[in-house]
Amino acid sequence: MTPLVFADVYIQNDQQYVGDDGSVHIVGEIVNNLDIPLNQIQVQIDLFDENQQLIQQKETRSLVNTIMPGMKGPFDLILTDNEAKSAKSYSMELNYQVSPPKSQVIDITESSLSRDNHNNLMITGTVVNNGEITANMISVIATLYDKQGNVAAVSQVNPKPDYLRVEDSAFFLLSVPDKIQTEEIKEYVLIAESEEYAAVPEFPIGTVIVLILTLSAYIGITRYSGRIITNLFSATNLK
Repeated sequence: MTPLVFADVYIQNDQQYVGDDGSVHIVGEIVNNLDIPLNQIQVQIDLFDENQQLIQQKETRSLVNTIMPGMKGPFDLILTDNEAKSAKSYSMELNYQVSPPKSQVIDITESSLSRDNHNNLMITGTVVNNGEITANMISVIATLYDKQGNVAAVSQVNPKPDYLRVEDSAFFLLSVPDKIQTEEIKEYVLIAESEEYAAVPEFPIGTVIVLILTLSAYIGITRYSGRIITNLFSATNLK
């Protein structure tokens, strides 16, 4: 069985930028508007030359392992300068599997964004386990947006320790590289997850790692149909 998901699962707010180390990043976020969770989410990105000939295929994964209904998961594909220099456009497709829901009890109770003396952007906060069993492999993922609402950068951290007993909390510090790219950050969203639990849906929007079901689909990413193709080298204008 293949669900009709062209209008329900798609990528939005994607863009490209050149990092401080010269590598090209393609970032965006996957939206799940189905009434079922998705996991094992892979983004296939095809790179084309100026004649629209395929020159390379790359894959990356959602930083959020399972995207719950109505929620989002960011991704970040990093290309070296040699990989990107011949590419003039790209297209993206999604491959995912369906998974069962989990209790949404992992909560980020507070967070703040700041910069250190070297202008490095940091997000600090506290994550808590409101469930009835220990939460293992805690992960916190940040999606940062520019003033146009596009994904400007993404980052991920595992608090230490990376497990939380019942009603325990942990401090986290999440650093965001690429100073030039983060100069005009206007907004950010945090997602916390564990192997057992999802995040509380009010704030932040969250997901969990869960077992795979047999249902899967291979779909285009737009709301309507087909592929999205954009100019890869627009990223170089940021430098």
